[in-house]
Amino acid sequence: MKPRILLLIAFFALTSCKRETKNSPSEAVSVSNLVQYKEENGGIHIKSGNFTYDFKKNQIPFKKIILLNASMAGYISELNAENLIIGVSNPEYIYSEKIQNLIKQGKIQNLGSEQKYDVEKIISLKPDAIFTNHIASFDNTYQLLKNNGIQVVFLDEYLEQKPLEKTAYIKLFGKLLGKEKEAETKFDEVEKNYSDLKKLALTAKEKPIVLANEMYGDVWYLPGGKTSAANFISDANAEYILKDNTDQKAVTMSFEEVFAKSGKVQYWINAGNHISKKEMLSMNPFYSKLNVFNKGKIYVITGKEKAQANDFFESGVVRADLVLKDYIKIFHPELLPGYQLTYMKELQ
Repeated sequence: MKPRILLLIAFFALTSCKRETKNSPSEAVSVSNLVQYKEENGGIHIKSGNFTYDFKKNQIPFKKIILLNASMAGYISELNAENLIIGVSNPEYIYSEKIQNLIKQGKIQNLGSEQKYDVEKIISLKPDAIFTNHIASFDNTYQLLKNNGIQVVFLDEYLEQKPLEKTAYIKLFGKLLGKEKEAETKFDEVEKNYSDLKKLALTAKEKPIVLANEMYGDVWYLPGGKTSAANFISDANAEYILKDNTDQKAVTMSFEEVFAKSGKVQYWINAGNHISKKEMLSMNPFYSKLNVFNKGKIYVITGKEKAQANDFFESGVVRADLVLKDYIKIFHPELLPGYQLTYMKELQ
């Protein structure tokens, strides 16, 4: 399977807020159940999953950072801190025009891909920190970087299943990059928008039934009932076909199993990155048997896509409000009459 397809599967499989109280500097700030940070003696202590980090007062804010995941570019862009990036991997997956221009100008270096990072170049750039998701098979590479005095910070935001908790990672980036006020302002904005949109969705007269994702080979990878995709559907006041499922990961089913559950489905979302229903059928002729394929509406996530870069996986990671707004426009178009979809596109 191609790496990009695997990325799509992983995102939708894993893609799941308690309201955070205002904390004094001496209290721990809980971004989510996975990530917390606390100010200590002018520095900062971070817990991210199974990893902990301690940065002293003279180490922050960071002035030079490297991103090894395109999704993290979304947080940096929302903070207008692109000038702090000195290197990225897989630049073809980055949507931000500003970051792409900085790459063309040579101010941001191309550091290879997940298949082969340019470790020597990374070491020569002497970054204050590298931000990435943890991949166990790369532990030797991470250790080599650490041995050369480079701090590797693992932030597995794709594991977050509650949309606003994923957005809340911007607070940690703000703290580490000297953009704390901007981060708080942006989070508060997204949180308020999300809450207002959720209330708006509840005014809809109907609650449509929804199917998500698509098949890869002989397997349909549906988001579990507690994933972020399922949470978005629920918050948009629609009914997901696996709403009673309790998994926070992908649920695998055969076509026959999905067919049996989808008779009353009106909307099919996150149906990959197909360009037309005809092309979709060429990939899987069985789709023509689904009632939603013939009589419902199908949406893909290519509303903001350029070549291999898709902004849904970048700014969409931060802007939970805009993602929710798209879903409400899809399920309840009468509630947002003047709104044009941001990340989604209807398949014709």
